[in-house]
Amino acid sequence: MTADARHPYETLTPDVVLDALASVGLFGDGRLLALSSYENRVYQVHLEDPFEGSAIVVAKFYRPGRWSEAQILEEHAFAQELQAAEVPVVAPLAPGGRTLHRHAGFGFSVSPRRGGRAPELDDAEVLEWIGRYLARLHTVGARAPFATRPALDLHTFGEEPREWLLAHDAIPLDVQKEWERACDQALAQIREALARAHAAGVRPLRLHGDCHPGNILWTPDAGPHFVDLDDARTGPAVQDLWMLLSGERAQRQRQLGALLDGYEQMRDFDRGELALVEPLRTLRLIHYSAWLARRWDDPAFPLAFPWFGSSDYWRGQVQMLEEQMEAMEEPALVA
Repeated sequence: MTADARHPYETLTPDVVLDALASVGLFGDGRLLALSSYENRVYQVHLEDPFEGSAIVVAKFYRPGRWSEAQILEEHAFAQELQAAEVPVVAPLAPGGRTLHRHAGFGFSVSPRRGGRAPELDDAEVLEWIGRYLARLHTVGARAPFATRPALDLHTFGEEPREWLLAHDAIPLDVQKEWERACDQALAQIREALARAHAAGVRPLRLHGDCHPGNILWTPDAGPHFVDLDDARTGPAVQDLWMLLSGERAQRQRQLGALLDGYEQMRDFDRGELALVEPLRTLRLIHYSAWLARRWDDPAFPLAFPWFGSSDYWRGQVQMLEEQMEAMEEPALVA
């Protein structure tokens, strides 16, 4: 059995999941729960016999064709490097001495299950704790660059997604020119902001890359731990901070202050990077639309995102890009 090229997960049945685990010596007891994930497919599985102390594991089946084997292994190595440095991340297990396995056309990994809830981002103590751990993550990330994983930059998150959307007629014709104009103007502002940051000495490092509240689990005793390094890339350190900020400007500045209070206990932070918050937010906006369009042949996406792709959706994107252009002209956040 192999994965269908158009619908990669069509053949990933519960039996295939359990057979994949059995192929590496992990035998499920029949209890299997699909966890929320769209890019990959992720399952919580109860084992008959615990493996390295884990009676419940999380099996992740990577979307075929997204990352190369070398890129996935580099993510795993980064997670293990962080774990060895006592940064609280969930790293993959290595049954049979390997972290990446293959079965029925899929690459998959197995990790221990770690519980927790979303962190309270209005709590300054929580944010300070997260900031300390992000600083430790970045200290490890700055030791060496990624060799195969791409950078989070203007091309990969802005220019290439723009070209793909236009080349594949993903935007309705009645909105296409308006969106193209707004996107080009926004990209020009981002290009200038990134050039200024580079000239000022901002240097990229290995990041979590997708450090939103859903990828941080909180427990009262141990504090935060980071999950899902699937989007680990090279980029500016502030990329791992800005997604934890929300609300009006005054609220975001308070949150940023608490994060940096913790961060700077462990590692220096270049305040010049704060000028990149809105450019990075704008890049994510463009990239996200392209991500949805690229995945539209996966049956899970039309079901989960029924509002995507209409003229109204794209008009909303034009408005958001215009708002982001205004935000990029405002003074950077201070803490």
